[in-house]
Amino acid sequence: MPSGQVAERSKARAWKVRIRQKRIVGSNPTLSASADPLILTLALDPATQARFDRERRAHFPPERNHLAAHLTLFHHLPGEAIDDIMARLAGTCRAQPAFDLAVEDVWMMGRGVAYRLRSPVLAALHGGLAAAWQSWLTPQDRQPLRPHVTVQNKVTVEAARALHASLRAAFTPFTAQGTGLLLWHYRGGPWEPAGEFPFA
Repeated sequence: MPSGQVAERSKARAWKVRIRQKRIVGSNPTLSASADPLILTLALDPATQARFDRERRAHFPPERNHLAAHLTLFHHLPGEAIDDIMARLAGTCRAQPAFDLAVEDVWMMGRGVAYRLRSPVLAALHGGLAAAWQSWLTPQDRQPLRPHVTVQNKVTVEAARALHASLRAAFTPFTAQGTGLLLWHYRGGPWEPAGEFPFA
């Protein structure tokens, strides 16, 4: 089975287990809300975000497309540590200028398609946060960062291959810009904003 498909299935199973655990343990509504996991993504310049959003709307199954296009840095940070996480992000982003990312390739990921991006600055930024949060990280978030933006997922392999071939044939590498970090609550449905941290 392709690695992208395995990762998506593993992630889905992990979320279901965590959600079931919270429903069983979380009898206090306030405690349950604060314990909901957090997701951290990279904010992109408006033109790049608009391009990826258009492609995601065009190619993602409509019944499954509940999110804007996104570049995920951490998939599951502890909601109960939100104050510490937000303080770390605020301090980090105040000292971090906006930076370029190379959008290098179109990636076939099993049952979907994504754009691959590269930036040494992003790798260093992610590495610093991962080191600070090491004890909190899930096995998925301890893996090396492979920056990408998914524009299609959960389709047939044939549909993914067709889109991959079409996008790759017309693709020209371009430069995007990272403009900040976005923190999200995950509560079993569409992500809910938790904080926005622009770069200096």
